[in-house]
Formats: sequence, structure tokens, C-alpha cells
Amino acid sequence: MSESLQSRPVLVVDFGAQYAQLIARRVREAKVFSEVVPHTWSAEKMLAKDPAAIILSGGPSSVYADGAPALDKALLEAGVPVFGMCYGFQAMVQALGGTVAHTGLGEYGSTQADVTDTGSTLFNGQPESQSVWMSHGDSVTEAPDGMRVTASTPGAPVAAFEDDDRRLYGVQWHPEVMHSTFGQRVLENFLRKGASLESEWTAGNVAEELVEQVRAQVGSDRVLCALSGGVDSAVAAAIVQRAVGDQLTCVHVDHGLLRAGEREQVESDFVDATGVDLIVYDAREQFLSALAGVTDPETKRKIIGREFIRAFEQAARDVVEDRGDDEHPVRWLVQGTLYPDVVESGGGEGAANIKSHHNVGGLPDDLQFQLVEPLRSLFKDEVRQVGLELDVPEAIVWRQPFPGPGLGIRIIGEVTADRLDILRRADAIAREELTAAGLDRDIWQCPVVLLADVRSVGVQGDGRTYGHPIVLRPVSSEDAMTADWSRVPYDVLATISGRITNEVREVNRVVLDVTSKPPGTIEWE
Repeated sequence: MSESLQSRPVLVVDFGAQYAQLIARRVREAKVFSEVVPHTWSAEKMLAKDPAAIILSGGPSSVYADGAPALDKALLEAGVPVFGMCYGFQAMVQALGGTVAHTGLGEYGSTQADVTDTGSTLFNGQPESQSVWMSHGDSVTEAPDGMRVTASTPGAPVAAFEDDDRRLYGVQWHPEVMHSTFGQRVLENFLRKGASLESEWTAGNVAEELVEQVRAQVGSDRVLCALSGGVDSAVAAAIVQRAVGDQLTCVHVDHGLLRAGEREQVESDFVDATGVDLIVYDAREQFLSALAGVTDPETKRKIIGREFIRAFEQAARDVVEDRGDDEHPVRWLVQGTLYPDVVESGGGEGAANIKSHHNVGGLPDDLQFQLVEPLRSLFKDEVRQVGLELDVPEAIVWRQPFPGPGLGIRIIGEVTADRLDILRRADAIAREELTAAGLDRDIWQCPVVLLADVRSVGVQGDGRTYGHPIVLRPVSSEDAMTADWSRVPYDVLATISGRITNEVREVNRVVLDVTSKPPGTIEWE
């Protein structure tokens, strides 16, 4: 590919909005590459990236507040198409000499907007009245010179403006959220008509480019990848495998905290689909011994992380000894870093930040590998689409997120082989029935939790029992930052409960967690 798909990004300037990443996702959904950058970057630094367009996000501040983020007018005079949303809209007005006022007519939530020109760049093909999502205290009362007002609301006489000559556009509302009924159309009109951008950010093009990038990065060296069986590590490994073939060796550490069938899924389905060179390191006894007698959740997490590092170190030494040589050393380590991790680590500036929740569970300082991060520019949904392009098995591509510590943090109490067996069987039943009901893609994940230190009275057969309760925790989310409990149909819940209490004799009660996040977390520990 002669020119990188990422060479001219749409920059989303983050003014402290909770939705900055969502804006970037919506741009990607329009098949255009986007990046989030902090508002603290200078105009010179932003323009040095040669952006195809710039989007100014919302933010919590008033443009009049002390220390409120300011917009450098140079961004608006560089000839780059600019689209302001909410705070970004007001920052444009202030920079261009318009008027933002404390009118006392703030708008919050769903609001009706009146479009005065349904043939304009932003509103072409849309109705004159549409529901939009507002969150503003100040209002624009006078548009800057040269701006044509194209929409208004009861609390915002200037709710949208456009200047096709300078390619400057803005709306007072949040078009990126689903509550703005024509929000995506407004955004795509800016990208297509305002900025003249084409739909090139597709899964097929992205997969091809990432493979080429890894091939150029690695050369003839050998590569190591910790393969957990989750979608991130699997797709990262598939990209590297497509790029360098048998130069890649994957290591799957079986810590005994996996769900039913996951080791086999990696050993058979993934290997069959990709032909990857795989080593399975059996560390089940090592982990169980280290966890014996431990009940504190944070201590369990630290022990699992420590033992994973030890197991991976040993596996890495084995790979280096067996497969490395002076001419082709094992120099690279594949890391499943996603774009949200990059943004949350400071926008990708400086050295890579390897977080403890990534695929390899945290790496020791003396592992002298260079990182290969093929997913660094992708969101989770894009990773799945690239995985399908690379023939990663659908069972892995659509696998629900699973915590690095595995079932160890889904047992409330000490982790033992017997308790793992109970939880593994109950979890398998829940997953099987959710799949049978066609709910896999409607639910972000469904942790199944064993309350090992709790007993409840029950009746099974002709006798009383004193068994364990199982908790079902189905949640819906886009990014796991917030989540709501999933409204699973009652008949599906009844089937899951009946099967678990009938087939897992140690369990005599199944309960449903109906707590959102916040206040509750997705996992119990």
C-alpha cells in the first residue's frame, strides 16, 4: 500500500470530554481514521500531523471559567476542515469573535432542534426538526462573521453554523451520542461533504496495512507472543503470523484458572486456523500451590500476576534456547495493546506503557524484548473485524472479555481445585445457554461467580442440602468504563438456573446481580 491509511488522521481534540473516544469511534464507523489528542497540544504540534480534518470535542468547562481550555485561532486559519461540538463549538465562536453568553437558558438532555436549511453541508437530507442531546449552560447568541446559522433550539438561538468557504462547522449538541437521532448523519456529512474524505478505513485495508507494518518492523528476527486465548492476543498473533510466518512462537500459559474448553480452543481451533507455532506451558500446580489459603482479593491478584510472570519467564527462556540463534535472535514480544490503552496512557507519547491488565499480565524489567503492538491503533470492535478478515475462529473473535486472573477472582474465598471445577461447570452451562439463546453479541460479558465461603440451605431430591450459591452477572457495555445489567429473558435465566442446580450438585441456589457500574464493578473481586 503506497500511502498509509493513518498518514492523514482526523484529529479529535479532547477538551476534557467524557465522549472524546466515542467521537473517534464514530469517525472510524464512517470508515475514516481518527486519533484523539489532548487540547494541551499546541496548534503547531497538531498541524504537524497533517490532519485531514479536526474535530473539537465537548468539555465540562464554561469558556468564561478561569483556566478554561482555549482554542488557538491558528487551527481555524490553517485551511483544515474543523467541526466543533458543544464546548468545541463555543470555543470556535470565542476564537472567531462571536458571542457566547450566560443566558440562563441552559439545556440538558433531549432537545428539539429546528434546522433552517436542510440542504446545507451538515443537514443535507435531514428533517427540519430533530431530537438532539444537549449539555450546555452558556449559549451562542451571535455567530462569528462569515458563519451562516443553520439550526436553533429554544435555549440556543445559534445552535449550528457553517462556513463552506473556510470549511468551518459546528453544532451546540453532541452528535456522537445515540440520543441525537441524526447525529451520525451530521458527522458523516462533515466528513464527506465538508472535508471531502473517502471511506478507506475498512477491516480489509487495515489488516493488510498492519501486516505490512509488522513485516517491516520485525525483519528476519524471531518473535514471541503470550497467547491467552482472548481476542486481543489472538488477533495480534494472527497479524504477526501473517507477516512473518514461522518466525513467530506463541506461548500459552495454562494457569488452571481458565474456563472450560479454553486451552483446547487455543491448541486446536487457533492453531488449525493460523498454523502458528505454539508452546503450551502447564503451570496449574504452580498457581494452585501459590494460592493455597489465600482469600483476600487483592492478594490473590498479586499472586496470580507474580506467578504468571515467573511462568512466562521460564517459557520465554525455553523458546530462546530452543528456537533462537545468533543470526535470528528472539528479539520481539507481541503485546495486545489497544487504542483506548494508548489514549488513557497519555495519548501515545513517549515509551509504551505496559499495563498489568494486558495479555502477559505485566512483564519483568529484565525481559529485554522490543514490543510489537499491531493493535495499537484499533478499538475493540475494529480488532474483531480485523480478526475475521484474518480467519481467526469466530468463537475466539466474539469471545467475551475475560480477566487476566481468570476464575481466580470469580471465586469469593480460597481458590482450590474442587472449587474451580464447580465454577467451571456452572460457567460452561451459562455460556452454553446464552449462546443457544443468541445473546452472545448483546451481552458484553457474563461473569459467573462462586460464593465459596457462603452456604445456603436447599432441598434437592428428598433431602436438605447446604450448598453454594452461584451469581450470574450479565452486563451490557460499549467499553467497560460504564455498564448496565443485561435484561436477559426470564425463560433463559430459568433454564440456566435449572441446569446449574441439577447438573452441578454442589450448587443449590442461583442469584442474579442487577447492579450497574457505577456503583458496582463488573467483576466481584
